[in-house]
Amino acid sequence: MVTIGEIVRVHGVRGEVKIISFSDVPRRFDELKRVTVTGRGGERREVAVRAARPTGEGYLLALEGVETLEAAASLVGSLLQIPLEQSPPLPEGQYYERDLLGMEVRTEEGTALGTIADVLPTGGNAVFVVRGSGGHEHLIPGTKQIVRAVDVPGRRMTVRPVAGLLEEEDA
Repeated sequence: MVTIGEIVRVHGVRGEVKIISFSDVPRRFDELKRVTVTGRGGERREVAVRAARPTGEGYLLALEGVETLEAAASLVGSLLQIPLEQSPPLPEGQYYERDLLGMEVRTEEGTALGTIADVLPTGGNAVFVVRGSGGHEHLIPGTKQIVRAVDVPGRRMTVRPVAGLLEEEDA
């Protein structure tokens, strides 16, 4: 399952919910017919989407079977998920975060740096948190100058080290 949003509050008294989108797919919710709602306790249920409309910072959704303020309030904090196969393919050079997490990172010379533990969004490019053996952590900017190759099926990223990128704190 892929998490595409979170229910953050109730809207009105007829059961609509306000959601914040986690999706990079433009207008993801416009055509959404069904979604899995995963509660804070891990309980899941699949529901039909009756209506969706964009708001300034997210979407308002009307979900089948959620028609009162109380029913909607019980969903606040829940995640909205879809099956992985409903995610569209991305253009060349773009990757889903889920495809990068756990990926091995090596330099062009073959030196193992560790695995991608997190992806931090920034204004211009992502930053990959790479954790290696002994607790070493590197922050690798996701730029074309640094990231030289990404092999999703092979689970490997190759980076070009530049001055200051990989120096250890004790150096």
